[in-house]
Amino acid sequence: MRFPLTSLQKLLLPLGAVLFDFLFWQEQTGLNLLLYTLFVVVAVVATLPRHAPVWRSGYFQMALVGTLLSAGLVALYGSFVAKLACVASLTMMLGYVNQPDVKLVAYALFTALGNLGRAVPAVINQLEPPQSTNLWMRRVRFYARLFLIPVGLLVLFHVLFSLANPRYDALTASFLAMVGDWFAWVFEQLSVPHVLFFLLGLGLTTSVLIIVPIHFFADHESRFGEFVRRQRNRVASFAVRQPDFNAKRFHLLDLRKEYLAALAVFGLVNVLLLVENLVDINWIWFGFEPEAGFNLTQFVHEGTYVLILSILVAMGIVLWFFRRNLNFYAPGLRWLRLGATVWVVQNAVLAVSVGLRNYYYILHMGLAYKRIGVYGFLLLTLFGLGTILLKIWQRRSAYSLVRLNALATYAVLLLLAGGNWETWIARYNLQTRFSTLDLGFLLNMPGRMLPELVEKRAVLAQIPNLRRENASGTVDSVSAQQAQQLLDQRVANWLHDYRAEHTWKSWIYADAQAYDVLRRHDLATKPRTSSRTAHAQLVLPTAMAESLPK
Repeated sequence: MRFPLTSLQKLLLPLGAVLFDFLFWQEQTGLNLLLYTLFVVVAVVATLPRHAPVWRSGYFQMALVGTLLSAGLVALYGSFVAKLACVASLTMMLGYVNQPDVKLVAYALFTALGNLGRAVPAVINQLEPPQSTNLWMRRVRFYARLFLIPVGLLVLFHVLFSLANPRYDALTASFLAMVGDWFAWVFEQLSVPHVLFFLLGLGLTTSVLIIVPIHFFADHESRFGEFVRRQRNRVASFAVRQPDFNAKRFHLLDLRKEYLAALAVFGLVNVLLLVENLVDINWIWFGFEPEAGFNLTQFVHEGTYVLILSILVAMGIVLWFFRRNLNFYAPGLRWLRLGATVWVVQNAVLAVSVGLRNYYYILHMGLAYKRIGVYGFLLLTLFGLGTILLKIWQRRSAYSLVRLNALATYAVLLLLAGGNWETWIARYNLQTRFSTLDLGFLLNMPGRMLPELVEKRAVLAQIPNLRRENASGTVDSVSAQQAQQLLDQRVANWLHDYRAEHTWKSWIYADAQAYDVLRRHDLATKPRTSSRTAHAQLVLPTAMAESLPK
């Protein structure tokens, strides 16, 4: 397939490849990701027609805003979630540019990834020589005659001026030597990994700038609707799409049997879930205090995961019963909706109980990544339960629920990307009310949280139980003195690595702020240390002299 390139695309392709290689080769991710993302966004927007359908797509506008926001968060905090959100947002934006009618987030991602496999071959086909050899030879002869005479005259006058003017000869010789040194440096920089990395950048730039239409996912999505429709198919009638005149194995009461089964499930499980919620409300909602020897870790970890699984199973059961014609069963639809609604509300109460379990763990044990992730998942769970209610009362389809929950997942991803979680975790965990502190967990976090540890290093001496996981996976106790030494070693190593490895391309605001704070702290502590050393050097000879016999 031949895909004609515009003059702007022919200019942007090599420019983007060189920019990618310049920004990312042997560099960490930071400001370079923001710059490359801005280049891609500007290039894509510049190549779009003024009245392109994608400008009227709200999903494209959402992805565009999310791309710029997450790219800015990468340069601000540089967290893994921000980088993931930036890549996902940019991929979504390219998918919506390819197919403006797509609504599902997953289909936009798949469309953009499919374009990755088709854009590069489409550009390679442009490099094929023309089929007419005579035409190609005539072009070669034309350009040869066009440039041969000017180049020949340039060389001739250069030789004449060099012979006539020694200063000109010295100047041109130095210029040619400089050009030769530059070419030598370029060839020294060339290596197989570097060439492969440049080709990777060229391929990625091609896939984001060259849009080859992919209609598979858009066509597949067009089959779905926002609402459930009563199915009158595969019956003995030519008025349906797929008539079926074969003998039927089902009976007229099958739908009523399915209704009675659903009603029984909702009734029995509602009673069981009511008992579970009453126990949780009485136990952990009001005045919960763990007893001595109570395993809070098991209470939170295993209990939380099991309850989350039960909520997901409940959502799946509701989706199963309301998938087809049971939505239109008039004799018992009111009671069925009422039972399902009560079940959804009780699952929301169960989600609140899970959140309280997570809260008590944070209150007594400290904050961690998984605890934050649980709250993010609970937000999605509550939103998903709300969409289940839409399905029950508005006859929403499964496609509608997937679309809405995918958008909610993307919103939570952007929300998590906007947090400086490492600093907040260190600030919360460094409190004297905690009897146990996982020091190894804090020291292994990114260096932008080290100023919090340095500022509150006195708290380490007041926490009785400091622990750290060693290389073999076992947990060792750490004394207060060892904790101070480990902290000083971590700060020194991070400062050394930051000076040696970070350039302006990988600049991150939070890391730069942390480096300035730690460097000032390091400079402030060195004079005191050196003055103490000098004082000791003066006191020691005086004491030795006084101890000698007179």
